[in-house]
Amino acid sequence: MRKFWVVGGIGIGSAMCFVALLVVGTYSAAAGLGSAGSNGAVGLAKGAVPAKFQPLVQKWGHLCPAINPALLAAQLYQESGWNPRAQSPAAAQGIAQFIPGTWAVHGIDGDNDGDRDVWDPADAIPSAASYDCELAGYVKKVPGDQTDNMLAAYNAGAYRVIRAGGVPQISETQNYVKIIRSLEKSFARPVGRVEPSRQAAGAIYFAQKKLGTKYLWGGNGTAEQGGRFDCSGLTQAAYRTVDIELPRVANDQYNAGPHPSRDELLPGDLVFFSDDLTNSRAIHHVGLYVGGGYMINAPYTGAVIRFDKIDTPDYFGATRVTKDGAAALPTALPTV
Repeated sequence: MRKFWVVGGIGIGSAMCFVALLVVGTYSAAAGLGSAGSNGAVGLAKGAVPAKFQPLVQKWGHLCPAINPALLAAQLYQESGWNPRAQSPAAAQGIAQFIPGTWAVHGIDGDNDGDRDVWDPADAIPSAASYDCELAGYVKKVPGDQTDNMLAAYNAGAYRVIRAGGVPQISETQNYVKIIRSLEKSFARPVGRVEPSRQAAGAIYFAQKKLGTKYLWGGNGTAEQGGRFDCSGLTQAAYRTVDIELPRVANDQYNAGPHPSRDELLPGDLVFFSDDLTNSRAIHHVGLYVGGGYMINAPYTGAVIRFDKIDTPDYFGATRVTKDGAAALPTALPTV
């Protein structure tokens, strides 16, 4: 929920024309963005990793060539959602979700304090990186992408990767590799321009039809709720119309794709606002960017879905939603 707003002052009657002009103008100006991009990443996207864990991820993400900070962040997020006390029904423990037998063999004393504590991120994060690099060493002579093979070994075991001569034809393993590589893009700070979204226009079309609808905390737009939404309910519903299923919560929606900078925003990007500008887990509001510095959003109780400016002190960043990025997000994380 938004704490304060700079209201755009645009009437609903002129909304359709306003959106059309913004979308056409912004996309025309950005016509060359897709071809200007380059693959790869240097460092982590702003605030994607909680500030208290970022130095560990940045340091240990460079332990060997098969990993990088964004990849390590993707694994940790997928395993625990950054919860150091997470525990799964299978007894996997801590932020990196080591089972006791694996921890006994592969856990390391990352902070050199004389113990190996699976519940301490200062040990668990280095151990996760160390284990990745150990697996990469086992499969280093296997043909194909070194990181893909390492992730496959993490999921299926190094022997199966070696025997298959690459990622084995196991659906669970192939899906795991795809998920982590997709999430990696969500945690990476992009190099160059981010490719424009092909689904953005459909999401905007849905959102603009909801202009003037009253806000409802927890609203998903159901008939029982009178078709009303809150902020993340609106963005989830908008992207559902173009066959992309986003998480329900705004701070998880942030991880649904790469992160364009403020001057690279395009219509359809999700824009986020946070109580802590160093931590995506503190995001409290999301809107759908339409161009020209404006978004469509469901702001707060008592207001209606409307246009607002995005340039406020709590502006955190943006996500260009991709189908693979959204599909990679965990649907259920371990409990405390």
